[in-house]
Amino acid sequence: MSIKEDSGGMGGREAGAEAPTLFLRKATGLVRGWSVRDAIIYACLSTNIITLGIYEFSFNSFIPKGQLLTAVLISAVWVSFLVVAYTGLIVTIPRAGGDYVWQSRILGGPVGFVFAATGWWFILWLWAPIYGTVLNVELIQPVLYTLGAKGAAAYFGTHNGTFTICIITIALAGVLVSIGMSSYARVQKWCFAGGMVGFLVLVVLLLVNSHGSFVSSLNMEAHKIFGVSHAYSATQTAAKSIGYSTPAFGLNAFGASMLLVPMLMFYLLWPNWGSTLYGEVRGASDFKRVFTGMFTGLWLTVLLSVIFLVLMDKTIGWSFYNNANAVFWAGKSAIPIWPYPIMMASWLVHNTAFQVILMLVMSLWFFGWVGTLFLSSTRVIFAAAFDRVLPDAAASVSEKRKVPIASLLLMLLPAVALSAVYSYSLKFQTYTLDATLVIAVTYLVSAFAVVILPWRKPELWKASAASKFKIFGVPIVPVAGLVTMGLIIYNLWEWLTNSAYGVNNHGSLVFMGLLYLLAIVVYVIARLVRKRQGIDLGLINKEIPVE
Repeated sequence: MSIKEDSGGMGGREAGAEAPTLFLRKATGLVRGWSVRDAIIYACLSTNIITLGIYEFSFNSFIPKGQLLTAVLISAVWVSFLVVAYTGLIVTIPRAGGDYVWQSRILGGPVGFVFAATGWWFILWLWAPIYGTVLNVELIQPVLYTLGAKGAAAYFGTHNGTFTICIITIALAGVLVSIGMSSYARVQKWCFAGGMVGFLVLVVLLLVNSHGSFVSSLNMEAHKIFGVSHAYSATQTAAKSIGYSTPAFGLNAFGASMLLVPMLMFYLLWPNWGSTLYGEVRGASDFKRVFTGMFTGLWLTVLLSVIFLVLMDKTIGWSFYNNANAVFWAGKSAIPIWPYPIMMASWLVHNTAFQVILMLVMSLWFFGWVGTLFLSSTRVIFAAAFDRVLPDAAASVSEKRKVPIASLLLMLLPAVALSAVYSYSLKFQTYTLDATLVIAVTYLVSAFAVVILPWRKPELWKASAASKFKIFGVPIVPVAGLVTMGLIIYNLWEWLTNSAYGVNNHGSLVFMGLLYLLAIVVYVIARLVRKRQGIDLGLINKEIPVE
């Protein structure tokens, strides 16, 4: 599709004045600094078995009859259709900005901006405390308690400590985004490699030790670190007192496990998290390469998840593992912090240095992942600014690293402000409960866009590599879009109607609604301002952004 100079709809200019071009400039200024391997690692870190997976597994007791192993595999198969649908969108319009660009070109500018800005910009401000919580429960508190620094560990459970963690998280994410795509790729590569080494050590620990060894190690280390006697039996007794009973481990209970799928979306819904970055990925027009990146990242996470769950059953014991999580969330745990599985596995070696080192090595999963907090979002902001919806400065890129600094600031500064409110207001913390839901809605709109793409933009579709992949003469991408819509609608229904997921909170829904309203207001103001400047945003949305 050609890029045209504006020839109409630009009223209000003085005679002889130069007509503004459609886009901000002739080229984005971004460079293709990532390979398919980088995209695979990003997809795997975005789904992330350690930072997201094992944390989400701890909520299994909220669906007491569900089977995690079954639910993980059901979720992965279903999310694989999302990968196909997003691959189709990427290769059709391989530009920075992802959902915003596709939705605005297929469904219209207002739709694209409102859903993408809310789902990729505003809502990610609220994810900073979520990332900070992961840092706290999977590194800071376990390590400090292991080192005997109980006072320091207790500080990070206070309001001030929570805000401190949020600031650390935001600073880490900001630094990683600011170093540029190529440098970020190297950081995530080494973090991923180190994290995999840590995971291998975990596997060996759990393979060579028996359940009996774990029980004795748990009792010994829990007494040494937390002053808790007979932690194993205390946990089992506490589980009985709250009426929780762990189902036997296995690949079964399909019906009940379907109810775990909406729970697991917190970690398995994100293999396409890098889709907004494909304007900076080499081979972005190649269907097989793009599909390989996201699909491999997703199923590598699934493989690690299955290994983890099987080894939990073997050595830690499926009953104890689930009981420990259940009693913690019920407020009945003998151990004062979340029973982080890596921490408990490290107790199989009675050496403080080893325990701390293992947790530090496994924290590389967090440090390779934390940049995802802002990296993908900055490209949505950049794309909207390049389309002139947002101020021009948000589309400027640094000369050396090709980073949209102003877009990054539009993520950083509000995240700091909202993190402060989150840290000191328990009520506001409930407003973050629908953070996953809002992103899922954005995915739903993009899935709908890919379904109607062949009819809405036939020439664009025919020119796309996505149109060439068919089964029995039927294009697979629109079909995958339909299946993806089914996945998202199912999850939205469960989230909104089933209290087990803890997200159907009235205050949170109202707050999220206000974020959508904010996006509408921003777009309306932009439309009016640009019209006075002689720029028609409606014409811009009919063209594909330049490289």
